[in-house]
Amino acid sequence: MTESSEAEIRRLRWQCRRGMLELDHLLRRFLDLGYSNLDSERQGEFAALLREQDQDLSDWLMGRRDPENAQVAALVRHIIAVAGEPERHRSTPDSR
Repeated sequence: MTESSEAEIRRLRWQCRRGMLELDHLLRRFLDLGYSNLDSERQGEFAALLREQDQDLSDWLMGRRDPENAQVAALVRHIIAVAGEPERHRSTPDSR
């Protein structure tokens, strides 16, 4: 990893710190597990996503509503697929 990419990851890690623990966890987990697999365009989309309001991010990433922009919606789905923890969202073990 180059010095500039290390600095970028540190900057993004700082931006992943939000006012909601669930967002912090999900965004940092994605940064660790999936960010490096994105092409540069999608990495830019992730950086732009981090500029959104916490409430919007929370609604999108917790599945309460979808982003209006199709590209943002696709990125949100990808983040959930990579970093989500499906077992947390089940109400009971028998609800599969």
